[in-house]
Amino acid sequence: MSFNVFWFIPTHGDSRYLGTAKGARQINYDYLRQIAVAADTQGYDGVLLPTGRSCEDAWVVASSLIGATKNLKFLVAIRPGLSSPGLSVRMASTFDRLSNGRLLINVVTGGDQGELEADGLWADHSERYEITDEFLRVWRGSLAGEGADGASGGFDFDGKHIKVKGAKTLYPPVQKPYPPLYFGGSSEAAHELAAEQVDVYLTWGEPPAAVAEKIRDMRARAAKYGRTLRFGIRLHVIVRETNDAAWKAAEELISHVDDAVIARAQAAFAKMDSVGQQRMTALHGGKRDKLEVSPNLWAGVGLVRGGAGTALVGDPETVAARMQEYADLGIDTFILSGYPHLEESYRFAELVFPLIGKAPTAEISTLTGPFGEIIANSIEPKVSQS
Repeated sequence: MSFNVFWFIPTHGDSRYLGTAKGARQINYDYLRQIAVAADTQGYDGVLLPTGRSCEDAWVVASSLIGATKNLKFLVAIRPGLSSPGLSVRMASTFDRLSNGRLLINVVTGGDQGELEADGLWADHSERYEITDEFLRVWRGSLAGEGADGASGGFDFDGKHIKVKGAKTLYPPVQKPYPPLYFGGSSEAAHELAAEQVDVYLTWGEPPAAVAEKIRDMRARAAKYGRTLRFGIRLHVIVRETNDAAWKAAEELISHVDDAVIARAQAAFAKMDSVGQQRMTALHGGKRDKLEVSPNLWAGVGLVRGGAGTALVGDPETVAARMQEYADLGIDTFILSGYPHLEESYRFAELVFPLIGKAPTAEISTLTGPFGEIIANSIEPKVSQS
């Protein structure tokens, strides 16, 4: 097994239980820094920072964590229509330079009409994808630093929604030609956009058969443009030493959310025009009784959480096997999270990383033990043979 594993920075909140303030944690810099450092030293390849009005600003948080980490990459969102291509280019280039090439770009068109209108973007689903298409053409052209005819005077573009003249980047990013573009979307427009313009296509955690169909479609579309894509998947994880313990933890996660809260959340999700959100909701229909939608794929998170709503549940060997099933389809990047995010990042790394070829990045090669807490002041703990 060999694939990238990312973790999640919960800038929209963290808790031991979903849908309730019970067990909730204050989101402040110290806590976010703990999670980032934990992910960095345990060997996660990167972290995703969510975006939207329910979150602390992703760029500000990610920038504050550059100096606290050494190897960790940051997958940070640009929002076409909410910011200009030129401003986004400068932010991306600066971040990439200050972090020495540790920026990844998550292109987010948005699916909550109310949220977008509150932020000043009045565009329907089709228009948002038109804007995103033009935005990315300008974004990439500006970073190339050339005009459409190859001249050095800058990049010109005259589109339906975006017009620029002489766009260029004076301080280019470390990564060439630009930090990789990640993108997720399940609509026809999203698939076509991704096939032509992005580097990594992301899917939420749908059953393997649905993911396989998406990958087949995206590969065929990309081939029309003479391109190839990489693929990633966004999932939660609930891993314990036994399957029974993992399923018990899954049930505990939603044990304090009542049906009224679930109904309110589902009503809010139903108003969104995101095809991906509609596909997530269809997995469980807002009901608690049939949440295992595929072997070890549990949709309980999606009862109250928008976006990624499924979790891999099981013991280490089971979770690793399910990840391999997705990898066999073409997935090479897993973007994971779990509640609470600090403890689950350690638990997953300790239990699953040895099975998938991952290792901590901390420099511990000079330490020869003992490892673990000394017993009764003098007895060294032994490694279990079971």
